Parts: sequence; structure tokens; C-alpha cells
Amino acid sequence: MTELPIICPRVTLRRLEPGDLRAFQAYRHDPEVGRYQGWEPESDDAATAFLTECQTATLLAHGRWCQVGIGLNPNARLIGDIGIYLAQDGAHAELGFSLARAHQGQGLATEAVQAALTWVFTATQVHRVVGVTDARNEASARLLARLGMRLEKTMQAKFRGQMCTEHQYAVLRAQAALPQL
Repeated sequence: MTELPIICPRVTLRRLEPGDLRAFQAYRHDPEVGRYQGWEPESDDAATAFLTECQTATLLAHGRWCQVGIGLNPNARLIGDIGIYLAQDGAHAELGFSLARAHQGQGLATEAVQAALTWVFTATQVHRVVGVTDARNEASARLLARLGMRLEKTMQAKFRGQMCTEHQYAVLRAQAALPQL
């Protein structure tokens, strides 16, 4: 089973840690980064507690979300994170991602999410991974499609108290292009 860190050409998937607080808070408090995210900005104390928990949490545990950092090489400085939920039965997973605005539009999120998909399919028995995005978040929809995820359905949802349209993308293990980690 592949463990963290996973070092790619330009990014590294790694555990989040308390030393990431400043970078984590910078992008998590950016309203543009958080616009379509399920998380809300939190206090430094709450964020430190979260990062401390992430540092030692069991990764890819059934029935739980895990959060991993996206580090920019060569020093793996935190620029974003990826959340991965593994279903209780281990049959499918869901992922979501956030990237600091200064690092968007450079293919870094694509590289990181591809590595996360490969990791999930390599380290688990998951047969399907989904990604859900607000229909207005065109960049995320393009990223999911670029990774071979197919638009499965469009649905109405309530997000932060307002109705919106969400797209659900998915890829099956048998269809995934999985580069070596």
C-alpha cells in the first residue's frame, strides 16, 4: 500500500500538520477559494486542532473523511488540500479539493488530484470514485473531466441555505488511467 508522502513532479501529497497553520488559514479564509467548498473558515485555534488531528489520523479509513495537504515542490510548502471520504463498505470514495488562488490555473490541482485518485485505487479496494462540484465551478468540472471522470448526473441541492445545481462526476477503477506512484 502506498503511504504518504507521494512525491509528484511539481507537488507532494503529504499529511497536514500544525506548522501549516499560516498557509492553511490564508487559502481557507479566501472567499474565492471557499466559495463552493463545504468547509467554512475557522479560528486559528480550531484550525490548529484540525491540523493536529490530521497529522496522526488514520488515512483512508472506512466511513471517514481524511484530509491531506498539497505541497509545492521542492520543499512541499502547503498550497492546498484534498479531502477523501471512503464509504463504510469500502466500495466507493468521494474526493474534494482546495487550492490557494495564487496556484490555480497552472495544472497543480490536476497533478495533485490525479495522484490522489491513483492513491485511492492503489491503497484500497474502491471500485468507484466520485467528485461533486457546483455547476458554477467550471474550473473544477473541467479538472474532473480532464482526469477521465464522467458526468453522471446533475442534481438540485441546498448549499449554505440556497438552492444550487451540482454535477456529480465519477470514474471506475477499470476506467481510470493510473500512473505509477
